[in-house]
Amino acid sequence: MRAARVRVLLPVLLLAVVGCAPQGDRAASASGAAAEAVASPDGAFLAYEHDVQIQLQAEQISPRIQQVAQACQSAKFGDCAVLEVDQRSGERPSGEVKVRIAPKGVEPLIGLAGEGGQTQGRNTRAEDLAQQVADTALTKARLEKEHARLLSYQDRKDLKIEDLMAITTRLSEIEAGVEQANKDAAQQRRRIDTQLVTLHFDTTSGQRSRSEIGEALSESGNILSLSVAFLIRAAAALLPVSIVALLVGWGIRAWLRRRRRKA
Repeated sequence: MRAARVRVLLPVLLLAVVGCAPQGDRAASASGAAAEAVASPDGAFLAYEHDVQIQLQAEQISPRIQQVAQACQSAKFGDCAVLEVDQRSGERPSGEVKVRIAPKGVEPLIGLAGEGGQTQGRNTRAEDLAQQVADTALTKARLEKEHARLLSYQDRKDLKIEDLMAITTRLSEIEAGVEQANKDAAQQRRRIDTQLVTLHFDTTSGQRSRSEIGEALSESGNILSLSVAFLIRAAAALLPVSIVALLVGWGIRAWLRRRRRKA
């Protein structure tokens, strides 16, 4: 357990060292330090995931998303599979590309995605699958052992019909369990041998500010119209109440005058 903790903490410590380095040294050693940070130690069962925030000019976002997706599909940086492509247009275009790629292609793909832009943030994390891998292997071995034992029972000549049927049913269940264990093992192996990379694309800070000002100006007319409409509705709703209040006030005033005259 202690060794597993060391394997999980090693990448995190390396990332912390990179974050604490002087600003001038970061640019010079960014790619090398990042590559070291995601290198899984031998014998470890670590599933890495990366989230990267990238800012580009608005007109660059759509072509860059397509470029990254095509680079993955063509295996430009190694084995790669596109899992999701999300693209949003408008005054503030944005998008997201999620891929699963071989470890050696992680840094080149991130470099391609951020070319000509700014990497605003990056989060790298690893899940230790050692226990899951061990459990899956143990389950498969237990099922296979039971399967072999039942097959030997099935060959007995003194076996009753009901016992044979029960063994046949159990053999089917075991075979289904072995198949599921194989699927789980393949998925775990895939998560270990490849890494999940999610690239988030957004416009630059300056463009977002200009876009927000433009949106505010374009919405000012609608806001004014809604305000005037609200005042008109409020006046229409209050008009009957105002008339009733005036009539009541006039009646009270007339009654008070009559009382003064009598007094």
